[in-house]
Amino acid sequence: MSEAFATVEPLLAEHADIEQQLADPSVHADAGRARVLGRRYAELGQVVAAYRAWEQATTDLADATEIAELDDAYTAELPALRDGVEAAAERLRRVLIPRDPDDARDVILEIKAGEGGEESALFAGDLLRMYLRYAERRGWRTELIEATESDLGGYKDVQVAIKARGQLADAGDGVWASLKYEGGVHRVQRVPVTESQGRIHTSAAGVLVLPEVDDPGEVEIDPGDLRIDVYRSSGPGGQSVNTTDSAVRITHLPTGIVVSMQNEKSQLQNREQAMRVLRARLLAARAEEVATAASEARRSQVRTVDRSERIRTYNYPENRIADHRTGYKAYNLDTVLDGDLDAVVRSAIDADEAARLAVAGA
Repeated sequence: MSEAFATVEPLLAEHADIEQQLADPSVHADAGRARVLGRRYAELGQVVAAYRAWEQATTDLADATEIAELDDAYTAELPALRDGVEAAAERLRRVLIPRDPDDARDVILEIKAGEGGEESALFAGDLLRMYLRYAERRGWRTELIEATESDLGGYKDVQVAIKARGQLADAGDGVWASLKYEGGVHRVQRVPVTESQGRIHTSAAGVLVLPEVDDPGEVEIDPGDLRIDVYRSSGPGGQSVNTTDSAVRITHLPTGIVVSMQNEKSQLQNREQAMRVLRARLLAARAEEVATAASEARRSQVRTVDRSERIRTYNYPENRIADHRTGYKAYNLDTVLDGDLDAVVRSAIDADEAARLAVAGA
């Protein structure tokens, strides 16, 4: 094994160990543990595949070099084989860079209307449709958790769970791996339906993306740290839509995080959904604490989920979409809003990977 890739050996051993564990039927009796092991196995699988490819390319070059010493006819093959070794080494270097451990997780995505009143709420609805269509294109499942509609049919606040189907072969195919870059302020420039003079207005909606907790035991919550209030649910305009106290508001006292749920018909169901979102928010807060303690470069990834950061502009008159973090710009806003987000997401992934490579090489 090359000294440069000495760190691969323990990862190969860990991959083999997890493979053995996953072959044990008793492991799958604990769904949470099986998901965690499966996620790590998929992540290490990239390292194993890249290492095997580099190893094979290195062996091929060594064999060809030996043969070329005996027969000059084989010398012409050596440059291409050397290029193959370098390409395989570069791929291995990339997969060895520590990745976000949450990449394979599902997410809870929240869209909240911001500046712009009713127009912002309508834009929040457009963003929701965009993400639902993107999920459909990727073959992901979606589940509406909570929604507060506006008077004109938009959303003051909406939360949706987005889940991958089945076991992932690659952690990079996880929902969080793609959607974690969507967190922040999304700005829209267009003529609102409420504008009679045809003037272009600018409004905004905030997006928050949280990695979902697989196993409730993964984030321990002391019941004594919770204040739980119940009240009657309400609809657009604040009118009561339920005659019983089924809505639930949970406050996590140590952090001040507040989660409210009213979409379900029973108090128990709303409480379960609120706890689900609370766990996700606590997991995200824990990750941010770890990143804050690290260097500024390591923190860059977490900043992508900061709702206060303006990340993107959707300009309807020019059919233009622009990402302010990556410099990405295109004039296909209509198709992006219909769920064709691949190029936009890829620009964020590439920028993040370049930053991680720069830190690793420093």
